[in-house]
Amino acid sequence: MGPESAKSFPGQELVHALPDAAGQRPAERAKQEVDYGRRGKGYIFGAFKPADGEAFTQAYDRRTIANWVDFLERVDAWIPAELAPVYAIEDNLNVHRATDVLLFSLAHPRWEFIFTPKSAAYLNLIEPWWKILRSLALKGRRFETWAEVVQAVKDATAYWNKHRHPFVWGRRRRHQPRRRSGVGLLPKVA
Repeated sequence: MGPESAKSFPGQELVHALPDAAGQRPAERAKQEVDYGRRGKGYIFGAFKPADGEAFTQAYDRRTIANWVDFLERVDAWIPAELAPVYAIEDNLNVHRATDVLLFSLAHPRWEFIFTPKSAAYLNLIEPWWKILRSLALKGRRFETWAEVVQAVKDATAYWNKHRHPFVWGRRRRHQPRRRSGVGLLPKVA
């Protein structure tokens, strides 16, 4: 998910712009507390199985090669052994191409690493899922410590896994026009 920090994340809250009819409540205006910076930061690494929608996240204090290899080991333990091959779709970050990652791939022959072209993050299915995770875990909340952020991400991942579904790349279904029931339309003839 990239670097996240303990800070305020903007959300959406209903503001009553007009007073109520009885005159009990005056008109409100939008307001947000001033946030003077970060209070700790770290990185969230994630793995995602689009076929069933299951996700796995792990928080680290820094984005290092050792942390990335540790994350790959955890993902290898998370994915059942009978599933092979495992395709890891990654961006071109230097940590993903390190010698230790090459040694990991030699020690785990079922893994195949696929790197997305530069400037093509939309090809990686986990990118839209990061947006959903940020919305579930961070949106509209204020965090005082990095530990609170980590707990919020764990809770959001657990919620997602409890309500998971196969993840399809492309437009959401609700944006497709509904078909009208009843009599079919006749084709237009020129």
